[in-house]
Amino acid sequence: MPNIKASERSVKTDAERRARNYSVRSAIKTSVRKVEEAARTGKADEAKNLLTTAASVIDKAAAKGVIHKNAAARKKSRLARKANVTQA
Repeated sequence: MPNIKASERSVKTDAERRARNYSVRSAIKTSVRKVEEAARTGKADEAKNLLTTAASVIDKAAAKGVIHKNAAARKKSRLARKANVTQA
């Protein structure tokens, strides 16, 4: 435990921030998994609908600073590629 007052406060806020980021990252993983599963089972329409939801979740995480904007773009691109494979 830190001895400096400001460091004690930052430990507390870091824990709050970590908890908030954890839930956002979990939401990203869940939405990505749903899209990939729909694409794997051949449900193209469902994959497309879930893709828009996942892209929204990823964009919100990037806006909050939980993930970097380039990482968000990369995740969306890879997901779109997987969702479009089922239609071809």
